[in-house]
Amino acid sequence: MRWTIKPKPSEEKVKHLAKALNIEEFVATLLVQRGIETYEDARQFFRPTLEDLHNPYLMKDMDKAVKRIELAIEKGENILVFGDYDVDGTTAVSLVSSYLKTYYPNVATYIPDRYDEGYGISFKGIDFAEDNGFSLIIALDCGIKSINHVAYANEKNIDFIICDHHRPGEFLPEAIAVLDPKRDDCTYPYDELCGCGIGFKLIQALGENRNQTIEDLTSYLDLVATAIAADIVPMTGENRVLAYFGLQVINSDPRPGIKALVHQIKKQTLDITDVVFIIAPRINAAGRNKHGNHAVELLSEFDFDQAQQFASEIELYNSERKDLDKQITKEALAQILENKEEKNFTSVVFQEDWHKGVIGIVASRLIETYYRPTLVFTK
Repeated sequence: MRWTIKPKPSEEKVKHLAKALNIEEFVATLLVQRGIETYEDARQFFRPTLEDLHNPYLMKDMDKAVKRIELAIEKGENILVFGDYDVDGTTAVSLVSSYLKTYYPNVATYIPDRYDEGYGISFKGIDFAEDNGFSLIIALDCGIKSINHVAYANEKNIDFIICDHHRPGEFLPEAIAVLDPKRDDCTYPYDELCGCGIGFKLIQALGENRNQTIEDLTSYLDLVATAIAADIVPMTGENRVLAYFGLQVINSDPRPGIKALVHQIKKQTLDITDVVFIIAPRINAAGRNKHGNHAVELLSEFDFDQAQQFASEIELYNSERKDLDKQITKEALAQILENKEEKNFTSVVFQEDWHKGVIGIVASRLIETYYRPTLVFTK
């Protein structure tokens, strides 16, 4: 690795923080380098509280999103919760759909097929909504650039609420509401939430209409913490709070699906690294090897015996993924050596039968080996 050393922070700031916290200047230096400069910054970093979470209505269009969902419930409309096939998407879909189902039955989920439909909102998904009488789609972890797809849905009188955390393009889709803190016109105080985090802010806003407090929603934080870990978003601000309390749920009273995954790996207490390297790959394996729906079924299941069955199947998918990963990495490294490309500036490899769901991981393996831009192609 090529390390970039952080510049030495202001001596005045370091001394001020060391005195305020009664700690050594060495530790204070590390904290200031991470943007922690005051007693309150340090308090929020080391002792997160649920009170540190922001009002969800500070997010642009949140009022419109809540109003449209409440109207759908009032009119008895069918609501389709749509999300990406990765961990962030499937946890977000499980979170929002399972919350809505606690008080409204006409809710279904949709995960696009990785191979047939590709990433994000799909025309096939919109056709599914039309064929099955859905008039509102809540899109999670995708949709911020789906201008044509939302226009297509509008022609069919299907409304969209988009909950995304990716950077928008020049124009936003013509949706009823677009929840994305990275919008230029959104003044929400924290813009590094993951897709599931945006979904949580939505149910937080919906909960206020039902006199629910943040404490009433903490049972959903096992999903949010899993998404934060898997998506490698910054562990700062609201993400740190949500991950902190989400880990507590994972280790004390997780939903049956996550409990079943943890039960298989037989580890007593999980930290955030365990979530990244143990739980997340297993949830991801469903979308890589079979279909993201398997992950949503697991995470939404409330019967532990059934959840264990789902977890066993996902464990098999993960084993298959590991075998494919090893095999393709070996073949890709052989190609690089065979073509004497070890002195090149870029690694470019191709084999027509490589598995589309695994080549991204293989690219990461090649970067770990050669530390340079890498392209891995399959037919």
